[in-house]
Amino acid sequence: MKILLVGSGGREHALAWKISQSPLVTDLVCAPGNPGIGKVAQLRAVKADDVDGLVALAREMAADLVVVGPEAALEKGLADKLARANIPCFGPTQAAARLETSKAFAKAFMERHDIPSAGYGVYETLGEARQALDVFRPPYVIKADGLAAGKGVAISPDRADAEAEVERMLGGRFGQAGARVVIEEFMDGEEGSLFALTDGHRALLFGGAQDHKRAYDGDMGPNTGGMGAYTPAPVFDHGLVETARERIVEPTLKGMAKEGSPYRGVLYAGLMATADGPKVVEFNARFGDPECQVLMMRLASDIVPYLKACAEGDLGRLPEPKFLNQTAICVVMAAKGYPDSPLEGSIIRGADQDFGPDVQVFHAGTTRRPDGSLVAAGGRVLNICALGADISQARERAYAAVRAIDWPGGFNRTDIGWRALER
Repeated sequence: MKILLVGSGGREHALAWKISQSPLVTDLVCAPGNPGIGKVAQLRAVKADDVDGLVALAREMAADLVVVGPEAALEKGLADKLARANIPCFGPTQAAARLETSKAFAKAFMERHDIPSAGYGVYETLGEARQALDVFRPPYVIKADGLAAGKGVAISPDRADAEAEVERMLGGRFGQAGARVVIEEFMDGEEGSLFALTDGHRALLFGGAQDHKRAYDGDMGPNTGGMGAYTPAPVFDHGLVETARERIVEPTLKGMAKEGSPYRGVLYAGLMATADGPKVVEFNARFGDPECQVLMMRLASDIVPYLKACAEGDLGRLPEPKFLNQTAICVVMAAKGYPDSPLEGSIIRGADQDFGPDVQVFHAGTTRRPDGSLVAAGGRVLNICALGADISQARERAYAAVRAIDWPGGFNRTDIGWRALER
């Protein structure tokens, strides 16, 4: 098979690493990729949101399958254009991707199909939003309607902070993504991410993980795209997973098909384990980042048959995917100043060394200078991932690798996996 992988981050490096191990693959091309991906795939300088350029590249290389990493390509309708070119795509259509690209759409969809989530309202003006804050109770959950690189969610402890956050969002902080805001009831519980592969009609659960959204230790600081993750997540016991399958995953797929937008690819359900059972915090239309990295570390099955079956509507012939009976953890090393103003251009030393078979360093935001130096070129820059018999061993291996990387321009949380350790 010839596969085109779209994207340039840590999620895509993890996917490229796993896809490249498949005996089914003869050619793996990534657009635009990064220096780490370049070790396992050919790189082509086509941006992830250049839909026409990506379709042309897929045609040029006679791709048997296109695997879409980032949400921006899905929002722009890459899967739709590939379908018109008769090229199978792992990733939902533009209409189906609205489960992620519009929080207002997702909330209304869940309401229509009786899928458990928090109460909410959608507001386009500051006056409407201020009136709504009279009804909701603190802490206030405020979300930009559209895509905001994982940063469009604020949890405000009091009314003044909530008003300021609404004003920032509606005032253009996230551009068009914040033209509408969603205000939700606060859900008390423990959050985790559940994944399901789907061909539009059938679904296979694909594991759960727990992300760490806040920038600093102790879950302090601003929301980020994710500072680390681990799998399996103890919060996802058998009962919670089965309830989520019956009340959330399957009704979502049936509802999307019924409404004329069958969902293919991976469905990411961000869940809150509440006293009333699991409820949806948000949907994502792609593998999470950095959750994808830890899922790929633990995945024992060849991923390519699953990607292909989702794209071609043939998932029913495959068994449940197999995962290693180990724990995987990811520690994100980010550039100082992230998430607001990450400093770019600082030199990173030691990231390319061999850390052993249980540790992988996935590149998330890097580039190479002409002299070969590896430098930071984004907010989240490196993903240090490790396997272990349990969370303690996996953490020990990951943080040993973090300490061995010489990067004064970066920072990381030191408490990834703390919930699992407490258990």
